Amino acid sequence: MVEESGVPILFRCPISLDLFTDPVTLSTGQTYDRPSIERWLAGGHSTCPVTMQRLEDASFVPNHTLRQLIDQWLLHGVDRRQSPLSVGIAASLVVLKTILQSSETPLSAMRDLLRKVRILSADSEIGNSLLIRLGFFPILLQVAFGPEREANSEIFELALSCILNLSPSIHLKCFNLLKQDEIFSSLVTVFEQGNLGMKTSLCLLMEIVTSGPSTREVSMLLGQSRTVLQVLISLLQSRVSEEAAGAAACALAGICSVEENIANAVREGAVNGLVCYLATGVRRNASVALGLLERLMRSEEGRRAAVKGGAVKVMVWWVFRASSGVKEASTRWRRWWRCAVCPRGRGRRRWRLV
Repeated sequence: MVEESGVPILFRCPISLDLFTDPVTLSTGQTYDRPSIERWLAGGHSTCPVTMQRLEDASFVPNHTLRQLIDQWLLHGVDRRQSPLSVGIAASLVVLKTILQSSETPLSAMRDLLRKVRILSADSEIGNSLLIRLGFFPILLQVAFGPEREANSEIFELALSCILNLSPSIHLKCFNLLKQDEIFSSLVTVFEQGNLGMKTSLCLLMEIVTSGPSTREVSMLLGQSRTVLQVLISLLQSRVSEEAAGAAACALAGICSVEENIANAVREGAVNGLVCYLATGVRRNASVALGLLERLMRSEEGRRAAVKGGAVKVMVWWVFRASSGVKEASTRWRRWWRCAVCPRGRGRRRWRLV
């Protein structure tokens, strides 16, 4: 059976409803896309999503037969009237891949090719899957961060846009390419010197990269880079772009999900950066920023930075704002300050961390 979109139902993951990229089969006999079932199990579920049977064995095995059928269908098309990808398009992508890999490709041609890849990765589910299967993801990482490429902001932005489009469908371990010294140095340089749009996109990329244990080493490299932390904190403190500041908060939260990175973040001023961000009253990713601030305050150095930077006042203000609204919260805040710190309204008022 084929749906109106042209994708056979059997080729769709029961969880994401997207075309399989890496089908795996559970002990119950049900097949899912690997990224989808990994997220399901990581969320604490212990049952099969379709049958709801309890999983005595949560392991799964690759479904090579289904994968081969999908590969054949993608490359040759089951029905030319329904499938948007024919042999000609698949062959064109193979040629495009070869050109992207060439260090002799002119910048103008590179821009045109990346625009085509971006359109295909964003607008076509089947095209997205085919790009992944043909190995475009590591090539795009090389184009964006590879040392052999001439620095060009447009090329970088196009390649990074394609990477972000493909990211939800690939395994996080693919990002371990960023561990290579030259590529990581290139990422840091672009993050430091790029424009606001480039920095925002890189924050989104860092949020993805730091979201799982398979890229822990990359997360640790990010947390050990003073440049990365300083740029993130400067974005938090900047009031130029709410989108950039919100993306920076999520990226920093991801980096600090690795315990070893917390001390580095505190030393570089992460507490003050988060306080500045929350003090603006912007609701974008405020819950992420509050959660990260609370996490940083678990350390002695983080608590000292919080007292010095007025973090408690901002956190209490946000608690009242979330529960009572801004105007009422302001009134309750003044009343709490007067009663909790100095019951009789006299004497020196001092913040105390509880």
